[in-house]
Amino acid sequence: MPPSLTSPFVVLADDLTSAADGAAPFRRSGHRARVVLTAGPEGGESGQAREYGDGVTAVDLGSRNAGAAEAAARTERAAREAARAGAGLLLKTVDSTLRGHVAAELRAALAGSGRRTAIVAPAFPAEGRTTVRGVQYVHGVRVDASAFARDPAHPVRSADLADVLPEAVVVEPDGLSRCGDSDRVVVCSAATDADLDALVAAVPRPEEVLWVGSPGLADALARRHPRHPATPPPALPPVRRPLAVVGSAHPASRRQLAALRTTGTTALHTPEERAGDPAAPLRRLTAEVCETVAAGLADGLVLTGGETAAAVLHALGATGFELYDEPEPGIARAVLRGPAAPALPVLVKAGGFGDDTTLLRLTALLAGAAARG
Repeated sequence: MPPSLTSPFVVLADDLTSAADGAAPFRRSGHRARVVLTAGPEGGESGQAREYGDGVTAVDLGSRNAGAAEAAARTERAAREAARAGAGLLLKTVDSTLRGHVAAELRAALAGSGRRTAIVAPAFPAEGRTTVRGVQYVHGVRVDASAFARDPAHPVRSADLADVLPEAVVVEPDGLSRCGDSDRVVVCSAATDADLDALVAAVPRPEEVLWVGSPGLADALARRHPRHPATPPPALPPVRRPLAVVGSAHPASRRQLAALRTTGTTALHTPEERAGDPAAPLRRLTAEVCETVAAGLADGLVLTGGETAAAVLHALGATGFELYDEPEPGIARAVLRGPAAPALPVLVKAGGFGDDTTLLRLTALLAGAAARG
């Protein structure tokens, strides 16, 4: 039997998508799951109080696009606060392709949490991301030789976690028991979900370590620590006037918009031609969303892309959302929360474009779930 752990469980994430991906497995295993926004639309702290309680709370620190020093400072503050709140499980998410401030945020979370060891397992086998002898691969290709090495914001310089974290001890899936008390950072290789399950099961006191990983590790932790009886999902108000919000000017997004409009569904998007202030199109888009909602012309939102979604949620006065479910990988269905926010059903889709019918399908997912809720 796994050890019995008390809530709250806390997930610290560097962006909105990672927060939702970290919380969703716990929703599936019966826990209440909330995503809390902390970074304001201009990147600063919002100043809101954290919402902890029963279940899992995933905190979007908005640190992916901050500098390394600022990202570390936000992470350390949040980890310290989670420790004071008595977090049973504490998970620091990292991108499974090692984008972002992996080392700086890990060290900050370890320092802020006061936990003795960080167990690092970035594998996400369901998406083809594996860790072999401490080296990160995507579909069999080292991430520093993949397209992620050319990421415009966070190019991956090294796939070798021994380079990224020189202080780490690298172990195979069955090697955790050979680590000593002096090993502060332990990188665990994993190629399958079974490897991750074995890793989680090998830690006798999971509340004493800092877990560091991607949705693969979150899945394994949630499978190990389900809630019985399961907490029912929140009720979703009916959606009769969905609004699709698209911040991308990519041709695939434009084709999806064209297909969606054949159904008469309202959609808002940024202009195809952009000049001047690069932040201005997103500001105009969020203002249009607020006006549409305030006028009663939308009672549910489909938001594509983490940056667009976060900006819209902040503009609506939301402090976060409560997860209903994750109908597909990278897609969160939820209800907005916050004293100044309308209790709208929302569907948030991570990056990636899909096919020309994606927006049609997402709108149907939102309306269908709300009707059942």
